[in-house]
Amino acid sequence: MSEPLAHSGGHLLAAHLQAVAGMAAGFSEAFEPAAVTQRWAYLAGLWHDLGKYRPGFQRYLLQSDNPDAHIEGKVGGREKTHSAAGALWAMRKLGEAHGSNGALAARVLAYLIASHHAGLYDWDGGLKERLEEADCQAELQEALAENPPESILNHGDFVPGLKQIPGGPAGFALWVRLLFSCLVDADFLDTEAHFDAGKPARREGFPALDQMLAVFDEHMAAKAAHVASTSASPVNTLRADILRQCREKAALPPGFFSLTVPTGGGKTLSSLAFALKHAQAHGKRRVIYAIPYTSIIEQTADVFREVFKALGDEVLIEHHSQADAAEKDETARSRLACENWDAPLVVTTNVQLFESLFAAKTSRCRKLHNLVGSVIVLDEAQQLPPEFLQPILDALNLLVKHYGVTVVLCTATQPALNTTDYFDVSKNLRGLDKVCEIIDDPDALYEKLKRVDVELPGDWQTPTPWADIATQLAAQDCVLAIVSTRKAARELHRLLPPDTLHLSALMCGAHRKAVIDNIKTRLRAKRDGLDQRPLRVVSTQLVEAGVDIDFPVVYRALAGLDSIAQAAGRCNREGRMDGKGRVVVFVPPERPPVGHLRKGADACVSTLHGKEADPLARQLFATYFRQFYHSVNLDGKGVCPLLTVEPKTLGVQFRAAAEAFRLIDDQDSATVVVRYAEQRDELDKLLATLASKGPERWLMRKLQRYTVSIHKRVADKMLAQGSLTLPMPGLYVQQDTDGLYNPLLGLQIENVPFNPSGLVL
Repeated sequence: MSEPLAHSGGHLLAAHLQAVAGMAAGFSEAFEPAAVTQRWAYLAGLWHDLGKYRPGFQRYLLQSDNPDAHIEGKVGGREKTHSAAGALWAMRKLGEAHGSNGALAARVLAYLIASHHAGLYDWDGGLKERLEEADCQAELQEALAENPPESILNHGDFVPGLKQIPGGPAGFALWVRLLFSCLVDADFLDTEAHFDAGKPARREGFPALDQMLAVFDEHMAAKAAHVASTSASPVNTLRADILRQCREKAALPPGFFSLTVPTGGGKTLSSLAFALKHAQAHGKRRVIYAIPYTSIIEQTADVFREVFKALGDEVLIEHHSQADAAEKDETARSRLACENWDAPLVVTTNVQLFESLFAAKTSRCRKLHNLVGSVIVLDEAQQLPPEFLQPILDALNLLVKHYGVTVVLCTATQPALNTTDYFDVSKNLRGLDKVCEIIDDPDALYEKLKRVDVELPGDWQTPTPWADIATQLAAQDCVLAIVSTRKAARELHRLLPPDTLHLSALMCGAHRKAVIDNIKTRLRAKRDGLDQRPLRVVSTQLVEAGVDIDFPVVYRALAGLDSIAQAAGRCNREGRMDGKGRVVVFVPPERPPVGHLRKGADACVSTLHGKEADPLARQLFATYFRQFYHSVNLDGKGVCPLLTVEPKTLGVQFRAAAEAFRLIDDQDSATVVVRYAEQRDELDKLLATLASKGPERWLMRKLQRYTVSIHKRVADKMLAQGSLTLPMPGLYVQQDTDGLYNPLLGLQIENVPFNPSGLVL
């Protein structure tokens, strides 16, 4: 037989194994202790495709002209599997050399190698049983019978040991996932280079962080000069001082930082200034900026692109489910780098960051090693989901303590997630270690940036009817009302004059953006005296994080104290009013839904009831969050026990933990492409392309701008009645002739009309 192949097209197996081993070891070089971790990664790469030496696999590969022929899980049957042999070899080889301790430690390599196509296995009910199968044992024997080179089979002087795992038993699961990331990314990249020699070059060319810092400083200097000459104000003076403090504190040692600045204080650019200078001062490899909502990620990415436009179009990665990509850009550098975040600046969502951090799938794990040695900025840190907070904080502690990561918590409503501030150690709840506040005197800053007066309900127990709220809003010339549910937004909007604007998640992204742009334009015109029309807006809480709008009056339905503070950030945001803005908190006719919204509202009432102080006084937030966090289960899905290693077997339930860690539970949700009339021509072309070409990646990203998420049971009801079609699994499309998409309110799902002609009996 000719020399064994790793892939079709003449990719030699021995060369592939050596290349992946070297690359994986290089990726793990930033880990501590580097020398030990590199040996684990090297052997994982060296043995990951050992099963490809078996004759059956070689025959299958030579008979196939499919570049994906090597991937397990597709057609090919028993002869095609190859990921068990290396796992079994590791356990045998290290067991022979180092006894039972070596065989046990080798299970680390078994996890990595056996999982490199299918994703990390659970030990119980998964990997343990697989490695005992006769086919897997035969796979190893058939591979060894072909006499692979000793340079491949030999483990050198490697002594497997588990005493130097970063974080000990508590850090085992994260360490394995990071090693897995090194292996699968190296495997992807070497395979990619074989099939498309031009791809590696297209991944290169991003500017260095030093270049970005220099351009950032030039941009901010020009911006400061412009502000000084055109719109100097106390708010802008304070923003400049916040920026100064961020730059100065960047020299402090790596660790946890909190940037506690009131809404409108310029946190976005100031936190980026800190991250860039800190990365330069301490040799960090990249900056990862994570944002809670996809609705504001594009806004932040656009702000950053404007800052760095002198460096060209591709200066950052914008990675989220709605990242827009034209068909011609499908193989562009930024799309390729999205796969592994190999770029100096990544703008992403909490969902992408944390679901990847707890993932088991190869495609999501491959980026994890690029978190090592980075600066992670968590914008609106108070938005971290409470039911997942404990596993998130545990992972962040490990990344900071053992993997050279600095974390910056940006928030207007809490100082930090310190153990001593919010968590009950007696209940084994764990916060973050040694968080350093960037701002010298946050209390003084809050006092200087106070731009609103908050009016609280006279009676916390007596609700105000929607009709009364509508009457109060109708008397205002320029007002924003924020409520907690889409149903409430529609009800309140129905009672207001017909020219009232509406915002909710039942409107597609393109529709929401158009309305928000219209609001900003009209606010500027009213401020300049060019528009005398009343401007009234009813919105859900989607405007509370990162949407830069500035109303003189804001009404907020009772919610968590952090939500009230965020709502206040949409009032007199720029401090241009002669006096203070007015924020009115009211008790709505219906209590918030059962769950975290209700618990947040209850904690707010408990915190503010009987208090004479400013409701947004900074010291109240410690009381509020302490009560709120003590009222919820911070590991509501039981992720932490699943990731706790069993010392006698090294058993971890990786897949079960990944399945449990879903920030967005999409099992009961459905994605609906709606008929948004304002961009109908483009939408029709996209849907026609979907029908003719199927779900190509660029196309699905384009369609995301026209989608709305609803409960699956509602979507299925609408499908049965003929209001929706289902052109592909998981994607519903509103019928062309249906009038369910309202140009003001978005998709109408309440009281779905009965359409008997759409039923098939």
